[in-house]
Amino acid sequence: MLIEIFGPGCAKCHETEKLARAVLNEAGLDAQVAKVTDFKDMTARGVFATPAVAVDGALKCSGRVPSRKELLAWFGK
Repeated sequence: MLIEIFGPGCAKCHETEKLARAVLNEAGLDAQVAKVTDFKDMTARGVFATPAVAVDGALKCSGRVPSRKELLAWFGK
């Protein structure tokens, strides 16, 4: 599974990455977490508000920090 966190590195982007990694760890899931910071890459993927999260290429949310419950659902738990 590939989890992509989109954002330039703001506090909410860091919070989203930290939360995603914590949820993966707590659920015992193995996944690659990648940060996407290039604005051209973000807009090409349809991300116009950050933070944003994509799971295996599918954009799940944009412009907010997701909840633990949402992340677990997206990660298949």
